[in-house]
Amino acid sequence: MTSGVRQRLTQQERSDRTRELLLDATVDCLVELGYARTSMNEICRRAGLSRGAQQHHFTTKAELMAHAVEHLVGKLSDQLRAVSTLPPPGPDRIAAAIDLLWRAFSGSLSTAAMELWVAARTDPELRAAMHPIDRGLARSTIEVYRELLGDQLGEERLEKLFWLTVNITRGLALDAMIGGDQQRRDQLLDEWKAIATSLSES
Repeated sequence: MTSGVRQRLTQQERSDRTRELLLDATVDCLVELGYARTSMNEICRRAGLSRGAQQHHFTTKAELMAHAVEHLVGKLSDQLRAVSTLPPPGPDRIAAAIDLLWRAFSGSLSTAAMELWVAARTDPELRAAMHPIDRGLARSTIEVYRELLGDQLGEERLEKLFWLTVNITRGLALDAMIGGDQQRRDQLLDEWKAIATSLSES
């Protein structure tokens, strides 16, 4: 009995590992190659897996792409929750929370998600796969904001701060992708932090 249980656990662990390899390889391809140049063969090559192994976990390219973003979101949420050096409640804590969201949305997540949303505009299958992932991203990220700022902001004000920050950081991340001026982005982010902290005190 014990041997049988252990065998099932080992198989599950192998399955989870295969899935993680595929998702990590997909994110790498999206960031390095873009959506148009990312093929299932290249993903499998980078993951060191066969097409059969890939098809066992993800039947379509759209499904794999959407879950790769979800996978990255989970990792980023874990990283945000692991932060233990935020200032105590107050204006500095709000500025630090904005910095956290900027770091999350200006890295691999922003690049991978942007690639997929541009492609999804003319790909109904990909668009359908991405919608629930995007909603999940919003839920998981705003939950982190509740944990960080819920003790000093009401729900309505917290949600407004969150969505304004998300849209500002997405715009700044796009500016970075197309070669915009980094000093200007830093100034704009600092200006938003000043505005956000002043609004929280009003």
